[in-house]
Amino acid sequence: MFFTDPARTPDAEAIASTLPRGSAIVFRAFGAADAEAQGLRLKAIARSRGLKLLVGADAELAARIGADGLHLPERLAHLAARLRRPAWTVTCAAHSLLAARAAKAAGADAAVVSTIFPSASPSAGAPIGPVRLAILARQAGLPVYALGGVTNKTARRLLDAGLVGLAAVDGARR
Repeated sequence: MFFTDPARTPDAEAIASTLPRGSAIVFRAFGAADAEAQGLRLKAIARSRGLKLLVGADAELAARIGADGLHLPERLAHLAARLRRPAWTVTCAAHSLLAARAAKAAGADAAVVSTIFPSASPSAGAPIGPVRLAILARQAGLPVYALGGVTNKTARRLLDAGLVGLAAVDGARR
């Protein structure tokens, strides 16, 4: 999963154009005035490359641009079932086992667990590391992605963690 961020990945379309088939883009508009236009451009890239497009925390924008689903921050995870549309994938951020289980109970399809390794993100919490992540993934009851400090180098340490996938903002650049 590639999470867009206007400050850390200003050319999200260029990055999206390099993702392998089967990946997902989580478009986080952060209130951008041109969010719909950006989302439609990312949707076109996603369709042409066999990717999924999820929109972060904005179900109305996701519906307007015909996204494949929604990604909710942990504080909004309880809304997963209510905001879901037919055929959507809904993922939720989770920063603990309790939050991952709550996401499952709320109807999420997967949890994006963070922070795994030290991260440059200003919102990153203390890293839990690969061992605690593996325990969480086994006990969460739903598919888990790892986010936070995931790079080409650190990803190798997650091979046996029981994850469905990896997520990054700018990890592929490091």
